[in-house]
Amino acid sequence: MATGEGQEVQELQLESVIGFNGHVFSGLRVHPDQEHLIYPLGCTMIIKNLWDGKQSFLRGHTNNVSCVSVSRSGKYVASGQVTFMGFKADVIIWDYATRDIHARLVLHKAKVEALAFSPNEKYLVSLGGQDDGSIVVWNVEKKEAICGSPASAQSTGHCLTINYCNLSDDVFVSAGHGTLRVWELDLPNRKIRPTECQTGQLKRVIKCIEIAEDDSFFYCGTTSGDVLRVNLKSCLLNSCGPQKHKFSKGINALKMLKTGDMLVGSGDGMFSLCSSTTFKTIKSVTLEGGVSSVALHGEGQQVFVGTEASQIYRFGYIDFTPELIATSHSSAVWDTAFPVGTSELFASCSQDDIRVWHTSSCKELLRIRVPNMTCNAIGIMQDGQSIYSGWNDGKIRMFTPETGRLMLMIPSAHNMGVTALTSASDCTRLVSGGGDGQVRVWEILQDTHRLITSMKEHKASVNAIKIKSNDKECVTASSDGTCIIWDLVRFVRNQMVLANTMFKSVCYHPEEYQIITGGTDRKIGYWEVYDGAAIRELEASQSGAINGMDISADGQHFITGGDEKLVKVWRYAEGFKTQQEVNLKRCWFAEAPDFRL
Repeated sequence: MATGEGQEVQELQLESVIGFNGHVFSGLRVHPDQEHLIYPLGCTMIIKNLWDGKQSFLRGHTNNVSCVSVSRSGKYVASGQVTFMGFKADVIIWDYATRDIHARLVLHKAKVEALAFSPNEKYLVSLGGQDDGSIVVWNVEKKEAICGSPASAQSTGHCLTINYCNLSDDVFVSAGHGTLRVWELDLPNRKIRPTECQTGQLKRVIKCIEIAEDDSFFYCGTTSGDVLRVNLKSCLLNSCGPQKHKFSKGINALKMLKTGDMLVGSGDGMFSLCSSTTFKTIKSVTLEGGVSSVALHGEGQQVFVGTEASQIYRFGYIDFTPELIATSHSSAVWDTAFPVGTSELFASCSQDDIRVWHTSSCKELLRIRVPNMTCNAIGIMQDGQSIYSGWNDGKIRMFTPETGRLMLMIPSAHNMGVTALTSASDCTRLVSGGGDGQVRVWEILQDTHRLITSMKEHKASVNAIKIKSNDKECVTASSDGTCIIWDLVRFVRNQMVLANTMFKSVCYHPEEYQIITGGTDRKIGYWEVYDGAAIRELEASQSGAINGMDISADGQHFITGGDEKLVKVWRYAEGFKTQQEVNLKRCWFAEAPDFRL
């Protein structure tokens, strides 16, 4: 960062992200070059090199990516998105070599459910979501729609998945709630004609389709935990299995191997190798989270598996032993913290767990689990001897940073959950804020604790706490529209800042004579610590609250982030935004809907 007078800073570049959206079914793909993984994260498509871990990004969607497809040669990547009721949902075809948009296709409403390329890459077929209910065939080269049709008959439910045949550009299969159809493209008449598959009395909800290499049969994974084998030419059900031990919580992913065996991923996390004729399980292993994607690498020597717990595993086909190669939070990230004096590591917290990461490699080093609880605030003691955290069950928990062992727990710290937490520089005191509006000061002793005082002036949740460097004063930001500066010697209020907003974040200037605040009014406020007087107000966001901020050690720059999903860098003295900005509408750590800096 350039800090000289009159010297403009350069634009921030997104270097890497930690995250994988395991809730997009069949979202994990291996590119045909066998060197890259392709998968969605928020509004962005991630392309990750399998050998050195470097990432590149495909950015163009305005909302979360809902489906992915890669053409057979790898020349094109297609992705669809979700949007809001009444709005169009885009399909984007990407030129893989240039990483640019080849075509933006707009017809579907609210959501694009599934995509599939024809084997010779002439066509792309897209399936709209439940509120759209249509199938559209697109000419990839001309970037236009050829024809479309309702995906299912009125007497059946909505369609969930589609897949193209391996040998013909004119035949594809769709399936869903009680519907199973084979479609044929009539190009001269610009129509697609469906043939209903006859399954007799068998009624199933089909979530995935896998077509045999010679197009003789196709296989359907169902929510009932069985596999349907259907003749592609006659459209008749051939067999259904397994008969006794069905796959628990349904089948989410199917993939056929060259040997004729089949890989099956189920909703309970079971990943199995099965016979495609008898459907009997040959090998199986249980993974964390329901299996949502299976992708073959090479001729099937390796298999990549994605789960709903945002994990990516690599399997060797011979030993069938899982290797965890990527992991991330699977729900919102509520707080992050770096140790004092180093940026090599950082900690993050979410629902169920705290994780410690190696910054440069983005590898997870430690995971601390507290099931069925959400960690709202996290920090690392300045001596590096403990990680402290505040949870929605009202408890403060302290863990060792090397092993994650629970060192100390403060029960009933706050009645409505611990929402903000920070430590004094001498590592002997914690200051906590809760959903009940109380601010409490705790003394941390050897294997025990003591409540020093409880200060109750806020009328709503305390969202942020910052302590002065001498540990004699702190400032708290609350949803009640006040920031209070507290005396931590006499435990009384020194000053109060009042505004028509819900304060989300607050920072001391390094010289500690001013504070800056951010909140739901989309403004940054400068305030005097001495008397609480307003100094300056900046319009910080076009839309949405300012949820997080931090300031540089020299006090010349500060950063903000919030619902606008932009991280912005500001000059403190001049009060204007620099050119440093990174757009998180395209990507964010574990898809966090809210974040703190």
